Amino acid sequence: MQLQWILKNFNELTPYELYNILRLRSEVFVMEQNCVFLDMDNKDQGCYHLMGSHDNELVAYVRLLPPGLAYDEVSIGRVVSSPKYRGSGAGRELMLKAITTAAELFGRQPIRIGAQLYLKNFYSSLGFEPQGDIYMEDGIPHVVMLKR
Repeated sequence: MQLQWILKNFNELTPYELYNILRLRSEVFVMEQNCVFLDMDNKDQGCYHLMGSHDNELVAYVRLLPPGLAYDEVSIGRVVSSPKYRGSGAGRELMLKAITTAAELFGRQPIRIGAQLYLKNFYSSLGFEPQGDIYMEDGIPHVVMLKR
């Protein structure tokens, strides 16, 4: 499966793209993970949005946060892939593309993420290292991880 990648800042997103982003995030973070939280956290406006699509369907998405918005370092957040495409490698491709794109946007520097604990090994395979203790966020165990 060949994903088509689009990168936009918030002001460039079309209403259709924004709807698809929020729908996919709700499908996974709210419905699938049964997590009630306010997804629209007023950070989207300061982010770049990386979308991977196949046949005009949003398959994978992340937001790229500049230093100072969530952490002192650059961050990658709201990492999500469509349940329909799980096991296709879309999630790994998404993160590799996000890491490369973050370096292009912000320069090569450390990237800090707040990872769901069950994905720790996945992120470790991409060069992220756990930092500090496990913490709860919206009822889900998380760990801060850093890629130097």
